[in-house]
Amino acid sequence: MLNIAVNMQHLLHLNKDKKLKNIIALQQPIVLQQRKNVYLQLCASIMSQQLNTRVAEIIFNRFLHLYSNRNPTPEQIIETPFDKLRAIGLSNAKTNYILNVCAFFIEEKITDKKLRAMENEELIKYLKQIKGVGQWTVEMILMFTLGREDVFALDDLAIQQRMAKLYNLNASDKKILRQQMIRISATWSPYRTYACRYLWGWKDTATKT
Repeated sequence: MLNIAVNMQHLLHLNKDKKLKNIIALQQPIVLQQRKNVYLQLCASIMSQQLNTRVAEIIFNRFLHLYSNRNPTPEQIIETPFDKLRAIGLSNAKTNYILNVCAFFIEEKITDKKLRAMENEELIKYLKQIKGVGQWTVEMILMFTLGREDVFALDDLAIQQRMAKLYNLNASDKKILRQQMIRISATWSPYRTYACRYLWGWKDTATKT
C-alpha cells in the first residue's frame, strides 16, 4: 500500500508539468525499490559507465560468474587477480575503480545501514572520496539502490538530450542548458528521481508535446 500511495503523490505532483505529463502518460508508473549490497551495486554502476544497458548486463553477469553466480563480498573481489577481472571486459581503469570501492568499504567498515542513514549530499560527498566514483555514479546509487525520491541527474547525457527536446532548450551552450534544466527540475521536487526515470523511459517515438 505504501508504494501505491507514493506513486499517487508523485504522479499528482509531476502531472502539473504539462509537457512531462504527456510522456508520463506513455509509461507505467514508476515504483522505486531498495536493494541490498550497496558496494556491489556501486561496482555494477562503474562497470556500466559509457555502455549500453545490454552490454553492461553481459559484463556484470560475467563478473558474477567468477563467483559461481553468487554475490561476492568486498574481500572476495579484492582477492580476485587483476587480470581475471580485466578478462570479463573491463578496462584497467574500471578494474582499479572497482578494487578501490571494495577497499574503501572494507577500511571504513561500511554497512548498508550506515549509508541509508545519510542524507543525499552527505552520501555523495562521502562516496566521492573513492577514486573513480563521481557525482553521476553516486546519483545512480541514490536512485536505483537506495530508492531516494528527489535526485536529479543533471550531468546525465540522456537527461540533457531529452529535456532539450521536450522543452525546446538550446543545447549548444552547456552552461545555459544546465541553468535551464535546474530551473525546470526545481518544480519537480520532491520527486525529481521519478521525473528522471520517466525521461529515461521516454522513447524518440513519443508523441509531440
